[in-house]
Amino acid sequence: MPKRTNEGTGVTVAIAASEYNYDITLLMLERAKEEVAFLGATLGPVVKTPGVYDLPLAVKALFGRSEVDAVVALGAVIEGETNHDEVVMNQAARKLADLSVEYGKPLGLGISGPGETRLQAQDRIENAGNAVRSAVKMVRRLRELG
Repeated sequence: MPKRTNEGTGVTVAIAASEYNYDITLLMLERAKEEVAFLGATLGPVVKTPGVYDLPLAVKALFGRSEVDAVVALGAVIEGETNHDEVVMNQAARKLADLSVEYGKPLGLGISGPGETRLQAQDRIENAGNAVRSAVKMVRRLRELG
């Protein structure tokens, strides 16, 4: 196991995770928590939403908390028989990006899909760690800008 870094020291990361496809998103949530600890960051509030489409409302509430430096959004949008997965992912991703800019706080996009199978979603669980690393790195870069 790699040594813990201090890359995230002084950074508080909150997490919003979808409960839909929970067999996958629960593992994503655990992976994200592991990465927060590995980076030496502080884990802020963790909020679970019914689905990916509901994430922006939870993320907005988390961004509004002064102690939260960044938020990671987690979910798995698996392809169904219609294009519903594309609608859900496109709308959620657009609103999450808008909220990040509005609040001036980084958002780690840890949502896999659309158009993926359940097996592909399982293969992408590690991306939750990537989303945490991205959010922490962006907090540090914004602080460097002053």
